[in-house]
Amino acid sequence: MKKIIAFVFCAFAGTSVFATLPPLSPEAQEAANLAKAKTAYGDKVAAYQLCQAQNRVADKFRVSGTPAPAACVAPPPFVPPVAAASAPAAPAAPAAAPATAAK
Repeated sequence: MKKIIAFVFCAFAGTSVFATLPPLSPEAQEAANLAKAKTAYGDKVAAYQLCQAQNRVADKFRVSGTPAPAACVAPPPFVPPVAAASAPAAPAAPAAAPATAAK
């Protein structure tokens, strides 16, 4: 019985996880975009460093006469994403007047 009660309690508590969150504020969205860009740049740097390490190890085992591997391409310096300029919204088009039906 205790297991059933615990299961039901966990099932109801678990459904709260699926609740929708409010939309992010512009500042929070900008911070999230910056974090995403930094993570992507970090991945590029890590791939470059891995390429260099693999080439150093391969150089130790390379037999003379074999072609050298392609050079690793260094990532460009990090440039934070440009925030979208908050331009004033275009004025809404006036609604068309309802047409009167002729009898």
